[in-house]
Amino acid sequence: MSESTVQKTAARRNKRLGNSIKSKKRSQQIADVTSFVVIVILAALVMLPIWWMIRSSLMKSLEIFRWPPSFFPKQWLFSNYNIKPTTFDFWRYLGNTLTIVVPCVVFGTITAVMCGYAFARLRFRGKAFLFSLCVGSMLLPTMVTLIPLYIAWSSLGLTDTYWPLILPYLCGGGAFNIFLVRQFIKTLPRELDESASIDGAGYLRTLVSIILPSIKPAIIVVSLLIFITTWNDLLQQTIYISSREKYTMAVGLTTFMGSFKNDYAGMFAATCLSFIPGVVVYLFGQRYFVEGIVMTGMKN
Repeated sequence: MSESTVQKTAARRNKRLGNSIKSKKRSQQIADVTSFVVIVILAALVMLPIWWMIRSSLMKSLEIFRWPPSFFPKQWLFSNYNIKPTTFDFWRYLGNTLTIVVPCVVFGTITAVMCGYAFARLRFRGKAFLFSLCVGSMLLPTMVTLIPLYIAWSSLGLTDTYWPLILPYLCGGGAFNIFLVRQFIKTLPRELDESASIDGAGYLRTLVSIILPSIKPAIIVVSLLIFITTWNDLLQQTIYISSREKYTMAVGLTTFMGSFKNDYAGMFAATCLSFIPGVVVYLFGQRYFVEGIVMTGMKN
């Protein structure tokens, strides 16, 4: 084979290779643009109801239902947020809600971490059976235990108090939270525990000094989940709380919407006020929330 033939063959091969690389780059660019467009559309669909609620809270009640609808108020009525405390006492409801949420988040997170650590690292009789019960309880509908629990709390004289809403979080913080922490700890190498044990550290010292710094994302995820659950827990709060001065944000908002059915702008304004604290808390912890969910595997 002559030298010129070899050169022509190599040139054709390089040309085909170059065309293949260009084709792959073009396909990747098309895929990136398509993904971006899809994400933008999905984000718009998610944000549309939220924006609709915000714009409705700044309109007159009649303007909300005008057809065709407008995406922006003709007149920005921030006065709609000047809701009288006699109709929607935002600060009282916020304080009452935090009275429930803060202890639930603190004690629920602590007990969830302790139980998750026990299931992940300790050896004791019946551990597999207890963990199976814990996981199985997640399949139990809330409505099944609602009446027995109400009877139990009533017999203890704890109705119309916050205790029925707080005390359950002193017992592990919820089965799913225990499961989440346990799965996260299972991803950590046992050599960390063994090294701490060689240095004379006990279980508690190992948990505080070794495990806790390593599972910070999981702790924040559990805290956020408990916060969201207790903040939005309308059903149990409605059942156990009857005094108006003890109303939480969810109960107060529901009562306001039921009492002022024609004041749609006021209802939208009250709804916006009620979800702002939850959004603020999530924005502070969203990075750890995503990291914790991703890193928490399904390891046995």
